[in-house]
Amino acid sequence: MEQDLYAEEFDLEQMEAETEAMLALNYLDRNNSTFRRTPGGFVSLDTEDKHYARVQVFRTFPFTGKNLYISIREADEKAREIGIIHDLDQDVDEETRQMLTEQMELRYFTPIIKKVKNVKEEYGFAYFDVVTDHGPCRFAIHMSGNAVVHLTDTRLLITDLDENRFEIPDTRKLSNKELKKIGLFL
Repeated sequence: MEQDLYAEEFDLEQMEAETEAMLALNYLDRNNSTFRRTPGGFVSLDTEDKHYARVQVFRTFPFTGKNLYISIREADEKAREIGIIHDLDQDVDEETRQMLTEQMELRYFTPIIKKVKNVKEEYGFAYFDVVTDHGPCRFAIHMSGNAVVHLTDTRLLITDLDENRFEIPDTRKLSNKELKKIGLFL
C-alpha cells in the first residue's frame, strides 16, 4: 500500500522524460522555426511541432558573443528553453535577425558611461553622477556586494539599486580626476 502511494506521487519515467527534454539541445534556424512580431510588440515562434504566442530572447554570452548561442525561452515564470540559435548572423533571415536583436537590445540596455562627474559615498551606498551615451544620469549602488564587476582589467559593469546596468568600456580613457572618483572600485 505504501509503495503504491509512493508510485503515484513519484513517476520515475515521467521525471526521466522531463529531464531528458530539459537537457536536450534543440537548435533553431530558418529551416525549423518561424519568428513573427506580435501586435503587442513581442515575438512569437512556430516550430515544427508547437506554437509559442510569446517568447523571450537571451544572449548566452552577452559580453563576448552577442550574436552567438541565442537562447529562445518560453515567456512564463519558468522560462524553459525552447532552443538555441547558434549564430544569429547566419542561421536566420535578416528580418528575423533584426527582430530578435531589437528584443535583446531592450533586455540588455546598458548605457555607456562617458564621463564621471561625481561619486559620493554615504551610509553604505555610492551615488554616481555621470554622463552616458544616452545623456546625464544619476544612480546609486550598494557599496557591499557585486554592484561593480570587472569584465576585464579595464572594463567595468555597474549595476544600480534598480538592476539597471551601466558600462565603462575602458577605464584608461577616463581622466585622472575621474579615475580618483571611481578609485575605490578599481
